[in-house]
Amino acid sequence: MSALLEQALSLYASLPAAERFHVHARALSAPLLAVASRIPGGGTVADIGCGHGLLSALLALADPRRIVRGVDPDPRKVAWARQALVGLPNVTLAEGTVEETFASETAGDFDAAVVCDVLYLLPESKWPDFLRTVHGLLKPGGRFLLKEVEGDGSWKHRKALLQEWVMVSLLGRTKASGGMALKPRAEMTRLLKDAGFGVLEVVDLGRGYTTPHVLYVAEAWLP
Repeated sequence: MSALLEQALSLYASLPAAERFHVHARALSAPLLAVASRIPGGGTVADIGCGHGLLSALLALADPRRIVRGVDPDPRKVAWARQALVGLPNVTLAEGTVEETFASETAGDFDAAVVCDVLYLLPESKWPDFLRTVHGLLKPGGRFLLKEVEGDGSWKHRKALLQEWVMVSLLGRTKASGGMALKPRAEMTRLLKDAGFGVLEVVDLGRGYTTPHVLYVAEAWLP
């Protein structure tokens, strides 16, 4: 485990065992360091769907000049994230959707945005508007990182769906609003382009994991 990830996880030491377990499981099951490493230094970053705030913590610890603004609709997770990250002055966390939380922001306030394992929890009909909302937050040329599970029909794909059904429907650990759809990378790339992004890179991050992680590195083009 990297020193940065250990440092981030140590922030959660005072949380109840169930919450610590959830955060550590997230650290082991998702390539968060690989995502964080592709965010440009400094600037203001929106962590949309921040959950317990582990990715926000990694981004803030990696570069103290960076301002991280996390948002999540789950009040429980935001409360635990605030407790854990209270010592990081360059992180602010808000409860709500991206549309609600950043409704008063001036277009182009953010240098970068990251959405990590969030889109599949939304109804597919809302994906285009969601991506356009993220585009509107970014400065021209701003970096957008979208990490999703690829719907490639593999056993990893089916296992990921089962795992998320358990977390959302059985245990209630993750909030969803009618989604649970996983798409192939060609379709995701098209959706990003339709929302005004230039797709710079599609990175396969599934190696070493039992989930087919894919990272889309995009740039906000002028509308």
